[in-house]
Amino acid sequence: MSTASIKPGRVAVIGAGPAGMATALSVHQAGHDVILLERYPQARPAGNILNLWPAPIKALGLLGVDTTDLGAACRTELRSASGRVRARVDIPEDVVRRYGGGFIGLLRPGLYERLLEALPPGMLQVNRAVDGFEQDETGVRLRMADGEIIEVDVVVGADGIDSLVRRTLWGEAPKREHNLHIFGGYTFDEGVRAERGRFVLSHNRTVQGSWTDIRHKGRDGFQWWVLEAHDARREFTGDRHATATAMGAHFAAPLPQLIAATDPENVQHWQLRDRKPIKQWSKGRATLVGDAAHATSPYAAYGAGMATEDGYFLGRRLAGVDLSDYTAVRAALDAFEAPRKPHTARQVQQAWILGQVFHHTPALLRPIRDAILDHTPFLQKVIGDSSGEILAQIAAIDEAEHRFTAIRRPEER
Repeated sequence: MSTASIKPGRVAVIGAGPAGMATALSVHQAGHDVILLERYPQARPAGNILNLWPAPIKALGLLGVDTTDLGAACRTELRSASGRVRARVDIPEDVVRRYGGGFIGLLRPGLYERLLEALPPGMLQVNRAVDGFEQDETGVRLRMADGEIIEVDVVVGADGIDSLVRRTLWGEAPKREHNLHIFGGYTFDEGVRAERGRFVLSHNRTVQGSWTDIRHKGRDGFQWWVLEAHDARREFTGDRHATATAMGAHFAAPLPQLIAATDPENVQHWQLRDRKPIKQWSKGRATLVGDAAHATSPYAAYGAGMATEDGYFLGRRLAGVDLSDYTAVRAALDAFEAPRKPHTARQVQQAWILGQVFHHTPALLRPIRDAILDHTPFLQKVIGDSSGEILAQIAAIDEAEHRFTAIRRPEER
């Protein structure tokens, strides 16, 4: 059935982060009417540093987002603090050529700008807080903070780790504290000498120190972060730049130099936390995407990427679906989340496990751990040979796009 024979439904997406904007674009391409509701005065990035792998880059392009010169093409290496290579993420050369590298390094505001440019006029509504919603088989009714009631066929919670939609569907659930904190920043200082085209993730006995090449609005620079164990019950009140300088001091160049070259105003700090994967994302006419569904530690370096993929796949599943038909909506939402849950759960859990291994291993065992990482292929097998997951997501996008093309309006083919 082509989308030309389906009456457009109405979909509300709550939250204008990467998950929400990607969802809005994909659902719009599927032929439905979309309102994207953002509680703040503007769609605002939470943080600066960002990495994107090939699959979300492919999805962005298919959603009409301009990915030209979006970030710096990088290859990933895991090293010891002294600079010894422990593992490399090996991605086939044809994938590197097609998507601008094994992954790209960029600043988060750059991705937001490209997504916002792609949104149709009037789709994004800011200063629009949702207080709650009710649903039945006939539709969804959103209660807005200003008292307005908005009726839609489907509601999508792209509203982050503290998601109202998730809480409404599945109740309260505690966040999982990693007892880690991270300091990150970026610099465009041309005086720092560092390899281009690299993402270097390194560890000493207690600290992760990492840096990567970036591109932002046509400028070359670098982003970096340092991460260590920290009791989440204790509020950090120190100087962010000074603390990051001390944490990075014993790593190989250029990490100490990058930290030194960073304006203290461009250094951020946050605690690492996530939520354990849930068995089901959708209920009735509501579903979840991004951190609302699978809040992920930055240790996975895949949070924004998975959020973008979620949005892409959800829109493709709603193509050709009569959203007034409750049974059809349920089938589409189930089909959307079924392949996404195992993929995202693996990333969430791997990020959790890696954080525990690198930062919460008992002190007496750390030399043994590091000897294993330095002298065995363990790390290469766990992380380095991860291109299979990346290729699987690219293949899933190809399959979804083939299905989508087959049901689009004939005049759009």
